[in-house]
Amino acid sequence: MNDKKSLELYIHIPFCERKCAYCDFLSMPATAAVQLQYVEKLIDELIGESGGVRDYEVSSIFIGGGTPSVLPGEYILGILQATADYFDVKKDAEITLEANPGTLDEHKLQCYREGGVNRISLGLQSADDWELHILGRIHTYDDFLRSYEQVRLAGFSNVNVDLMSALPGQTLESWEKTLKKVMMLRPEHISAYSLMIEEGTPFYVKYGEGKKAFPPLPDEDTEREMYHVTRTMMEAAGYRRYEISNYSRPGFECRHNLGYWTGVDYLGLGLGASSFVSGYRFKKEENLRAYLEQASSPDFPSCLYRDIHRLTDRERMEEFMFLGLRLTEGVSGAEFLRRFGQNMWNVYGPVMEDMEAKGLLKVEHPRVFLTERGMDLSNYVMSRFLLD
Repeated sequence: MNDKKSLELYIHIPFCERKCAYCDFLSMPATAAVQLQYVEKLIDELIGESGGVRDYEVSSIFIGGGTPSVLPGEYILGILQATADYFDVKKDAEITLEANPGTLDEHKLQCYREGGVNRISLGLQSADDWELHILGRIHTYDDFLRSYEQVRLAGFSNVNVDLMSALPGQTLESWEKTLKKVMMLRPEHISAYSLMIEEGTPFYVKYGEGKKAFPPLPDEDTEREMYHVTRTMMEAAGYRRYEISNYSRPGFECRHNLGYWTGVDYLGLGLGASSFVSGYRFKKEENLRAYLEQASSPDFPSCLYRDIHRLTDRERMEEFMFLGLRLTEGVSGAEFLRRFGQNMWNVYGPVMEDMEAKGLLKVEHPRVFLTERGMDLSNYVMSRFLLD
């Protein structure tokens, strides 16, 4: 009998060919020499961290970025082989790699398969070349189609496509065209997010704090229409929404993200990667030069830890609610009792009654979940579950 706890691994590759205009992720272009040095240090970190999680079994691995597919295929293979050597990885673990169109080739895909990757996530964002240009993406829709075909020919049967709505100059019609084109390809999973204007990005300089720019952002009503038409069209094509912004064909929900939303422990490896293990939340060094230099420290990899915080029971209950309510199946009162030894209705009864009366929450004992209107106003609803 295996009584090990589940652990998810997130492996951060911070490199990309060019920074997109809307991106606030920890990523940057880098020389081949820096990429190699980083991968070597990352594997050292991976080996060092493995000793502290011997009582865990890895249920999923997510290699994200940045753009992991800018690295030579052998680098990804080496990372995954080291992971398999030093961690207890389940035989049926979901192993995802993020890739951008135009950065893949047959050899890289063979390396991914050899390393155990069984899920590819392609960052398309839009099927309209003009919209892609505005975003600062390096690829065209035709580049995406070629990459998608390469992925399928390489034998990958679990593919996600990332899309983004509410883009500058985007209309409801152009968004519908993007959805139709992607759904015709029948990927197993589609993530459809709304553009967020983040501080520190070129888009914030242009569009932040109500600034007027050309092309303009869609108005609030159009953005809402995009959100609703996404659900309608996806469901008509056989995709089930299982989370606010994520849709899949039956059985292809992203197991890694489901683990995150339901409180499974996760260990982040690499520059700036976040972790939540045994009740502690922490992240890794965010400065690339400092990360590479500290890799030779005698207390490596613990010297990389930043912002270490032990979550209180109150914080854990809050996260259980506002992460779990992102899922269409919501949260379980039975699971709340198992984790915290308290009745969910004793802790959150007045809030849940108020949200139910306003038509934002539905209660079907023991589960509680957002209504369609609650999904529309999810940020407001989830804020109500912060305990005073």
